[in-house]
Amino acid sequence: MNLMKVGKFLQELRKKKGMTQEQLAEKMGVARRTVSRWETGSNMPDLDILIELSDLYAVDLREILSGERKSEPMNQEMKETVLQVAEYNNEDKARLLRRMHWLFIAGLVGFAVFLVITAFGMDSVMPYEGIASFGLGIAFGMIVLGVIFTSRSEARIRQFKLKLLGKKGEDI
Repeated sequence: MNLMKVGKFLQELRKKKGMTQEQLAEKMGVARRTVSRWETGSNMPDLDILIELSDLYAVDLREILSGERKSEPMNQEMKETVLQVAEYNNEDKARLLRRMHWLFIAGLVGFAVFLVITAFGMDSVMPYEGIASFGLGIAFGMIVLGVIFTSRSEARIRQFKLKLLGKKGEDI
């Protein structure tokens, strides 16, 4: 997929519709800068937004993804399949966000335990020394996990893990 070609096509469609980037951004619920990134080919809209753009511009989703007009329209069955994929994608993102939320809460609790024990000067007394260290370790671990999950490294780590286990794209 040529992102620059898709971006130019999205810009062309927006201009034909007589909309500014600001107006489109407001309609799609994103920042104007995000629309600009789509149109310069720096970024692609999420699948659910692509479907909304397809409806807004009255073009086939395949046309947007290819960056040019096609002669035959997408049938209803194909459109429903794409909508289901978008819905699944959104559910997957929501699930990951919930997991991250709980991990960050665990890190926050661990750090709070560490701070309380340290503030009362009990960090050199057993078993509080171990509890404080454990709390700090949890907090640090959650920060590392947060960085991994919010970067693109998670997918590479997952592929490496699959490769080590001798699996090809299977869920673990």
